[in-house]
Amino acid sequence: MIEDLRALLGERLSTAADVRERHGRDVSHHPPAPPDAVAFPETTEEVQAILRICARHATPVVPYGAGTSLEGQVTAPHGGLCIDLGRMRRILALHEQDMDAVVQPGTTRAQLDARARESGLFFAVDPGADATLGGMASTRASGTNAVRYGTMRDNVLALEVVLADGSAIRTGGRARKSSAGYDLTRLFVGAEGTLGVITELTLRLHPLPEAVSAAVCPFDDLAGAVGTAAAVLRAGIDVARIELLDETMVEAVRRYSGIDHPVAPTLFLEFHGSASVVAACARATEAIALAHGGRSFRWADDPGERETLWRARHDAYWAALALRPGAHGHTTDVCVPISALVPCILETRRDLESLPLIAPLVGHVGDGNFHLILLFDPASATERDLVRSIVERLVARALRHGGTCSGEHGIGVGKREFLLAEHGTAVESMRAIKRALDPTNRMNPGKVFLA
Repeated sequence: MIEDLRALLGERLSTAADVRERHGRDVSHHPPAPPDAVAFPETTEEVQAILRICARHATPVVPYGAGTSLEGQVTAPHGGLCIDLGRMRRILALHEQDMDAVVQPGTTRAQLDARARESGLFFAVDPGADATLGGMASTRASGTNAVRYGTMRDNVLALEVVLADGSAIRTGGRARKSSAGYDLTRLFVGAEGTLGVITELTLRLHPLPEAVSAAVCPFDDLAGAVGTAAAVLRAGIDVARIELLDETMVEAVRRYSGIDHPVAPTLFLEFHGSASVVAACARATEAIALAHGGRSFRWADDPGERETLWRARHDAYWAALALRPGAHGHTTDVCVPISALVPCILETRRDLESLPLIAPLVGHVGDGNFHLILLFDPASATERDLVRSIVERLVARALRHGGTCSGEHGIGVGKREFLLAEHGTAVESMRAIKRALDPTNRMNPGKVFLA
């Protein structure tokens, strides 16, 4: 296999130990597992040729974007070939009137957003990390803007995908809706590379809003902050972002990012629209917050001030790690219906209060999604077991409330057993699709499904 790939790619195939190690890990706590080699294709045709070679040699294939996944999606527990799509980073077309773009999978979120803004548009899905768009589609990524603009599921119009045998398919076109056949686009969005390799994406863009205003509001307690988020949504207020930080997370961000903010449960909010609509939404939200124990609103209309505010929010993971130097961070997420958000978060906090671990909570509460960052000593079996039990109870709690085991991190290797708990016999239908498209189980094996 190595000889065949070397003939195809030359120096763009690497078996160097440092390259393999780097491609066998993501930013999560999951143990690294390096591939046997790493390929760096530049075209769809090269990806097709690579997969044909791997098919002949019965070699496992692991697609790789930027390595920012959180459930071990890019590790190679069965060895094989990692396909690094980072050189496929061209923006192939940007259609201003239709508000869409066609990109290669290695294009990053920030790269597309910067190009779109030149045309008065923007790309709305913002997971925090500057992930590749192919990786974001593969994990069905989300982020702070999802409450208004949706997730990757809602913003991918079509895909080009290379299947396990090297054949390439297109899953749709640029029309904003279609009722023609099975929705293959959404089948591959969230498949985590287990069904094929994404080599092109057609993505929805949005017009830049006329006005943007952000606010930060501390609360007397966590219940007031979460209750405000739920009340704002029930009131039909057009809010673009509602982010929650508990007091532990606020303290971490204060230390790490240097923001001047009281240590208290806090909502970060943002409003998009016309100047009059933004002002009206902001006033209505402030009234709801004050009625739920909000202390005061701090407004940020200046773009620089807003950028500082949201940079602090996006630094949350690294800020949390700094609370316990040397610790690993087990980052996990669940998502529940909005009506269940208050009880689920408060039950989770009560569960954590009696435990000897630091566990900041942060959430995209506008769509019912929240995260825990569990800081633990990787050398301590006791702490590893404790983290596992916390996650098990968290997922069970979310499912009991009608939610899901993962709102945006995906399944990877970390939540395979929970997929079965959530979907039951429907998992066998998922397996049947996997067998149909990848009968020898070579596409990112060991992910999504338990063996």
